[in-house]
Amino acid sequence: MPHDVHELTERTRAFVDEHVLPADDEHDGDVEAAGGDDLRRRLQALAREAGLLSPHAPTDLGGLGLGMVDRAPVFEAAGRSLFGPMALNINAPDEGNIHLLAHVASSDQRERYLRPLVAGEHRSAFAMTEPAPGAGSDPGRLTTRAVRTDGGWLVDGHKTFITGADGAGFLIVMARTSGEVGDNDGATMFLVPSDRDGVHLVRHVGTVDRSMIGGHCELALTRVFVPDEDVLGGVDEGFRYAQVRLGPARMTHVMRWTGAAARAHEEAVRYAAARPAFGSTLAEQGMAQQLIADNEIDLAATRALLMDACRALDAGSRASAETSIAKTFAAEALDRVADRAQQLCGGSGVSRDLPVAKIARELRPFRIYDGPSEVHRWSIARRAVRRLGTS
Repeated sequence: MPHDVHELTERTRAFVDEHVLPADDEHDGDVEAAGGDDLRRRLQALAREAGLLSPHAPTDLGGLGLGMVDRAPVFEAAGRSLFGPMALNINAPDEGNIHLLAHVASSDQRERYLRPLVAGEHRSAFAMTEPAPGAGSDPGRLTTRAVRTDGGWLVDGHKTFITGADGAGFLIVMARTSGEVGDNDGATMFLVPSDRDGVHLVRHVGTVDRSMIGGHCELALTRVFVPDEDVLGGVDEGFRYAQVRLGPARMTHVMRWTGAAARAHEEAVRYAAARPAFGSTLAEQGMAQQLIADNEIDLAATRALLMDACRALDAGSRASAETSIAKTFAAEALDRVADRAQQLCGGSGVSRDLPVAKIARELRPFRIYDGPSEVHRWSIARRAVRRLGTS
């Protein structure tokens, strides 16, 4: 690790321990109970003063310009708290949207949408997923439509599970501009202020996780006007631009959740080392040692696969195979880490006395978010067959 990245990582860890973990632990990882956007603004102001805000964002917009490899330890340090990524403005979906806009937005869009997002002046959401039978793990099922009108487009559709939509300043909406449902092209991205006429928040989708600010929302879009200057990138190029966002965003998810899982593991090891059991301590019992060792192995393997994918992304590759492999392994390995930590802590592991239970609660959906493990395995297998099937 370069010295400057090491120093930034240590400052991030210290900042999270001092300013973020107390609110996280007091409110059991429930961001709305802890203050929602008021908490976000307070913590981001502290992060800005500490020189830690938006470390991944372009330097000309006030970020630190970290590449994927250098983000990994910093994001992991932030992820020790469920609120840490929010405090540093590296939370999903804003982190992925900053990455996307930095690569695709026009100069005017950078000033109107990206610069305020980097500064933490507002939040954003990425609106692609739809209720069945619309787009989900299969984006080609996209049903939301945009049709030409004078000076722009009219968008109609229904979105669901849109993370952070409640309170977001703007949405990046994926809509079909050509082709039919089932086609893997013909989509376009649109920048839509959330207060635009026709944007309606239908409900919050109740989920087990409670740390994502703005929740997971269902939206109705009814004749939403989008001027031509708010088309993000080229018309009919939306699926291609989605790949710019998805691979890196999956890896930053891994970074953040590795931090959370590592904290659960650390808490469990400390508990086991201090807990008397059967004439010694729990940590000296063979079955407990297996749980500890398996967690060490899963954390090390997750970090190794993550760095392999990050190096490929930094080299300019789409890294589709590397990111799918790393995401699938990490989602399941980190879930195992949190589960073993709970088991090691016994009753305390399923109570609010330790942070282990809330981390396990928040980690479980990662096996579904950003592509279920089964879909990634299908993709990984198809690539293997194309590469090896005719040899």
